[in-house]
Amino acid sequence: MTERDWRIFREDYNITIKGGKIPDPIRSWKEAHFPPEILDIIEKVGYKEATPIQRQAIPIGLQNRDIIGVAETGSGKTLAFLIPLIMWIQSLPKIDRMEDADQGPYAIILAPTRELAQQIEEETNKFAVPLGIRTVVVVGGLSREEQGFRLRLGCEIVIATPGRLIDVLENRYLVLNQCTYIVLDEADRMIDMGFEPDVQKILEYMPVSNLKPDNEDAEDEEKLLANYHTKKKYRQTVMFTATMPPAVERLARTYLRRPAVVYIGSVGKPTERTEQIVYMMTEQDKRRKLMELLGRGLEPPIIIFVNQKKGADVLAKGLEKLGYNACTLHGGKGQEQREYALASLKSGTKDILVATDVAGRGIDIKDVSMVINYDMAKTIEDYTHRIGRTGRAGKTGIAVTFLTKDDSTLFYDLKQTILTSPVSTCPPELLNHPDAQHKPGTVMVAKKRREEKIFA
Repeated sequence: MTERDWRIFREDYNITIKGGKIPDPIRSWKEAHFPPEILDIIEKVGYKEATPIQRQAIPIGLQNRDIIGVAETGSGKTLAFLIPLIMWIQSLPKIDRMEDADQGPYAIILAPTRELAQQIEEETNKFAVPLGIRTVVVVGGLSREEQGFRLRLGCEIVIATPGRLIDVLENRYLVLNQCTYIVLDEADRMIDMGFEPDVQKILEYMPVSNLKPDNEDAEDEEKLLANYHTKKKYRQTVMFTATMPPAVERLARTYLRRPAVVYIGSVGKPTERTEQIVYMMTEQDKRRKLMELLGRGLEPPIIIFVNQKKGADVLAKGLEKLGYNACTLHGGKGQEQREYALASLKSGTKDILVATDVAGRGIDIKDVSMVINYDMAKTIEDYTHRIGRTGRAGKTGIAVTFLTKDDSTLFYDLKQTILTSPVSTCPPELLNHPDAQHKPGTVMVAKKRREEKIFA
């Protein structure tokens, strides 16, 4: 294929790239020159076609390049960082693995929530178990001693949430002496949750002797691959995020060396297959409207988002009394309860999940037909991620939002989000609402400037 053919290929898959010397994307798994054992697992697990992020990020990862992948959740990011990681571990001499158990893992995958960490573990084990690669999950809510015991037995990959990982590092359950591959999944969510200092602290625990040079050598395939199949390879940092707020850019500038940036589709926008429906109402009308929606006999599973933990419990109990199969997921629940709620929804024993923003990002529940924002999200980014739970993997979905006058600071952003969706219509009550005409703060700033000119 010519350079022009590759450009058209990328356009077909909504792939945009930035950064020097980026390799061509994968056209098919068979063409990718993976070892037969990796191809066998891909076939067994049933991954027929690579997703856009996998097509472009895997070849970059195999060059030992640093990557920033900007793509919505549900786009197949886990496999995009797993395959290069697994292939590198497979290339290392087996005998060294047992001897170096006390030197720590080869790789760390950081995720903002326990649920996402466990989801990544599930995906990783599809490859790791048949290949004899050991993984340990380090998250809150589970016994620290048990996790410490498993870490001491040795493993190649640690999947963790930042808070608990700091805990095991500070208590010397774990060292990172030979860790040269780090993945930051849902980086924007980690920042939102206040984990930036923890992430920086974790990165400081890693050896600095193998940092990539911060010059063109960090883009040079030949130089990067020269030490690739050794344990002393250059540190590789892979960051996946759905949006790029300033704090994420700051983290990337500090820790990534000449990264290749891969954008998939419309960055930070809700999937174009989700129809967004908005109802303006009072707080008192919400329960009645919800009953009306559920009374239409919707296809489960359904996720209902609320802002308060207590509100989630109250609403779920009310639905159960009315004969609906509902369960809850929020930060006040114990780890076992959270796992049980997700498993119940996935298996079909429960039809409705009432959740706070804990379930807003990264959680992959197949075929969610509808998301209902019983309470509007606090930010437009959280709204985007909530409605991204439906309309995934090529399917269509519906996102219904109950708006009250208390949400007026988000009217403008919400209107813009709906207007950019090809399958949604903005209702006149929102379209023409005075608070939806200007971004909050802009009118006051303009007024202030006019006054300054008058008095100048």
